[in-house]
Order: sequence, then C-alpha cells, then structure tokens
Amino acid sequence: MAKDEPEIEGDIDAELEAAGRELDKDTEIERIMNVFKLNAYAVLDLQPGVPASDIKKVYRNKSLLIHPDKTTNPKAPDAFDRLKKAQTTLSDDKERAELDEHIADARMLLMRERKLTADDEETRGAEFAKAWREKTTWVIMDNEKRKRRQMEAQLREEGRQQKKEEEELAERKRKRAHDEAWEKTRDSRINNWRDYQQGKASGEGKKKKKKMKIVG
Repeated sequence: MAKDEPEIEGDIDAELEAAGRELDKDTEIERIMNVFKLNAYAVLDLQPGVPASDIKKVYRNKSLLIHPDKTTNPKAPDAFDRLKKAQTTLSDDKERAELDEHIADARMLLMRERKLTADDEETRGAEFAKAWREKTTWVIMDNEKRKRRQMEAQLREEGRQQKKEEEELAERKRKRAHDEAWEKTRDSRINNWRDYQQGKASGEGKKKKKKMKIVG
C-alpha cells in the first residue's frame, strides 16, 4: 500500500494543478467581462504608456490562457473576442492615440473636480487610480455618444441632400419628357397652323369675290 502512495499523491497534485489553471482561466474571463470593453488598457489589464512589446506579451499570455479551445467556460468566446479587439486597438497608432487622449482628458477632469495638482500625493493613490478609470469610462462613452450624434446628423443631411438631388433629377426628367413631347408634335402643329392660315386666306378671298359681285 505504501508503494502506491507516491503515485496517488502525484495524481492529486496534478488534479490540483489542473483545477488551479481552470480557476485562473475563470478568474481572468470574469475580469475581462467585467471591465469596460472600450478601454483596451483595462481589458488587457495594462497601464497607459506601456511599450508595444509588453502589449504583445500580455496579449499572448492571456489569449493562451482563456482561448475557447482550452476551457469549457461559456463566456470564453466573448472574453477572447474582447481581448483580441483590445490588442488590435492598441496596435493601431491612431486608435491608441485617441484612447490615450481620452485617458489624459479624464485625468485632467478628475483633478479639476478635486482641485488637485500633479504634485499632490492623492494623484498617486489607489483610490485616485480607481476614480480615474471610472472617469475614463465616462469620457469614452461621452465621446461615443458625440460620434453617434454627429453620424446621425450627417446621415440626416445626406438624406436631405439625396432627396434634393432626387427631386432635381425628377424635375429634369419631367422637363425633358415635356420637351420631347413638344418636339414630337411640332410638325403637326405647324401643319395645322398652315391649314388654318390657308383656310382663313381662302375664306377671305371668297368673301371679297362675293362682295365684288354684289357691287357689280
């Protein structure tokens, strides 16, 4: 019996290690799903200003940890998609610069609200960091709302412009059809007018002859 104990202990250690890995996966998936998905730094659990090499390294480690093929957690696909989107955002210079600007604006607004300066100790505390991240969420959402309003206004303007162009096109078609119809009946009108003129002239001639006959 004692001979089998090391093997049993080894099995238990392997099971504990596997359970620990699954717990790590579940914990990371929950973390990703609970942070604001439009803040790529928060999704990757990184601080602004980190070098590109750190972004790649963290993304690789986390993506291997929570990959849907390596866990049965039903939230894994969504968490993995968010992770990938965050990595893509921070790998794009323009998108990362825009996010950095939002984060800087959030810090400035928070310091202004609390009447703080960059030298104040409070700006380096955990509570300020938490409030900063919350303010960043607000700034990003406010910017997204502004973008949506601008897009809706642009679509409305484009709709008005399109309607105007369609009305102008319809008017040109109507005028062209009118001109074409007028041109098609031109010869008929001319002939009718000539017939009318000839008839009128003939009638006047008969009247003159009749009058002359009476006088004679």
